[in-house]
Amino acid sequence: MPNLPVVAIIGRPNVGKSTLFNRLVGKKLALVDDRPGVTRDRREGDATLIGLDFRVIDTAGYEDQDAASLPGRMRQQTEAAVAQADVALFLIDARAGIVPLDEEIARWLRGSTTPIVLVANKAEGRAGEAGIIEALALGFGDPVQLSAEHGEGMGELFEALLPHLERDEEAPLEEPEDEEFYEQGPLKLAIIGRPNAGKSTLINKMLGEDRLITGPEAGITRDSIAIDWTWEGRPVRLIDTAGMRKKALVQDKLEKLSVADALHAIDFAEVVVLLLDATRGLEAQDLRIADVALQEGRALIVAINKWDVAENASSLFNGIRSALEEGLSQVKGLPVLTVSAATGKGIDTLIKVAFETREAWSRRVGTGELNRWFEKAVDANPPPAPGGKRIKLRYLTQAKTRPPGFVLFGTRVDQLPMSYQRYLINGIRRDLGFGAVPVRLTLRAPKNPFDR
Repeated sequence: MPNLPVVAIIGRPNVGKSTLFNRLVGKKLALVDDRPGVTRDRREGDATLIGLDFRVIDTAGYEDQDAASLPGRMRQQTEAAVAQADVALFLIDARAGIVPLDEEIARWLRGSTTPIVLVANKAEGRAGEAGIIEALALGFGDPVQLSAEHGEGMGELFEALLPHLERDEEAPLEEPEDEEFYEQGPLKLAIIGRPNAGKSTLINKMLGEDRLITGPEAGITRDSIAIDWTWEGRPVRLIDTAGMRKKALVQDKLEKLSVADALHAIDFAEVVVLLLDATRGLEAQDLRIADVALQEGRALIVAINKWDVAENASSLFNGIRSALEEGLSQVKGLPVLTVSAATGKGIDTLIKVAFETREAWSRRVGTGELNRWFEKAVDANPPPAPGGKRIKLRYLTQAKTRPPGFVLFGTRVDQLPMSYQRYLINGIRRDLGFGAVPVRLTLRAPKNPFDR
């Protein structure tokens, strides 16, 4: 990935920052709602504007509140985004005009060394003319007039950004020393769980910085945030997600959007870490969340956070493992690890196991090896003969990976009991190196040419 220039989008709440972000990246990545303050963590994405490539950062609405409060912690994330950017887009709402908070943001930006481009959003029609004139008083020159929702004014935005983002021809990037780490691309690792399990705190500890907003309030994270990271020279894409409560408790529209975004993040991931809270143990909702990941065919790891403050650690660990074996009987032997997001203990082991799990999830077995195992498995435990009619199993082939999927050919396979299918699936996992990753088995009978 080339080292792209960075553009930060800033402004007070509800001026359309996330809408512009989605417009620039060409996807609805950021959650958008009419109410202010939807965005909390800063979200990044690769953008292209009329052939101009850059990295764009969507930030939380800037609010002048105490640094210890949640809005204050959100403001610190915005300040960090501006500091790392090559240029910042200062968004105002042309229809609402200039309000005192816009003037406060302008005073802060005038003290920044980052170049600022003033953008008047919602400028379509005549309703925004007064606000555009008022914007001249902010001291950043004529604003770029656009409508992020309707895509108007993108050419003018391109012209304003071009002087700040043009770069001289750079030397080619050095190739990584060990190519085998890069064959599959970065490990896409999603952290999921109930609210307040410590997902954002864990990712911050991995990164070594306060990249995500954390605090005692439950449900701080709303968007699923993907962050690129390197562990021992190997690329990782960490995905933080919103906490998922019981469906019956989720009434608010915004929380429903956040949960939907978290479920979408599971689809995007390769390996999913279900983070438990050691002070609360395993609850039914954790099993529901785990089952969602397994149904989507994702490789699953269970990590127990806050292990440094766990009481009766040994019995707690054994109890969680037993409950997982019983509640997720479709996958035996899930990796269960202990971590502490506060101290960092266990993080290296977690990432190492995640890479090993992805390798099993991506594993392909040759047809010859697979059928030699299959013949032994059938000889050791022949299929039943329901109604006295024999089920003949012919051969097995691996049709896909990620997750591994197998096709079993034979006659009367539609009568093969689920217990025998589980026998084959468990054997494949145990004997052929797939571990606890989800394995799918499809049954197929040869077509009868005389069957009309």
